[in-house]
Amino acid sequence: MSIAENIAAIRAKMNAAAIAAGRDPKDILLCAATKMNDAEAVREAILGGVDCCGENRVQELTAKLADNAYTGAPVHFIGHLQTNKVKQVVGKVDLIQSVDSLRLLEAVQKEAARQNICQSILLEINIGQEENKTGFAIPEIWEILDNIANFPNIAVKGLMAIPPICENPGDNDKFFQEIYNLAVDITAKKGDNVSMDILSMGMSDDFADAIRCGSTMIRVGTAIFGVRNYAHQQ
Repeated sequence: MSIAENIAAIRAKMNAAAIAAGRDPKDILLCAATKMNDAEAVREAILGGVDCCGENRVQELTAKLADNAYTGAPVHFIGHLQTNKVKQVVGKVDLIQSVDSLRLLEAVQKEAARQNICQSILLEINIGQEENKTGFAIPEIWEILDNIANFPNIAVKGLMAIPPICENPGDNDKFFQEIYNLAVDITAKKGDNVSMDILSMGMSDDFADAIRCGSTMIRVGTAIFGVRNYAHQQ
């Protein structure tokens, strides 16, 4: 199947999952995870109707921006961002989905202030408390939000999470539901530069479950572009 056909099939599954959950399919965005896909594939995905593109690697982001690969769709950064590469991302993307530490938050604030812009971000939650993954623990989030006035050049737009790999449908429902409940609790506090408009959760294997549990954005790579060939990775 072509990229456009894959996207159409994903949209059909998204719509079915949303309707089954009593939700409006228009409330859920499809982010194409474009890691290890070239500019032409990204253009095909945009023409195929994805809502945004998500890049994992700064080097790829920079190269594809130079090639105007993302024309026609917002671009997000969705991978682990090192503080020494913040200058290459802040102001270049519409949303940084993967702010996973206080140190990174401070670096993004510093660079956004230098550029005199307000950078939109999501706070990444290590919802499965996995040692091999980055992200805030839920108790840390409250401390961050209590001090969010110290980050005037940042707008928190919501939360992002990557639950543990699931073997069976529904295995990650408890994690997705926990993220949703956290967003509800945060919304009740009504911080000045904090909203919970975006819950970025759900990927190729579990996005229907995520939609059922309240996701407003799914990040899909393999189901759009096919399996990545890591043997060619430099």
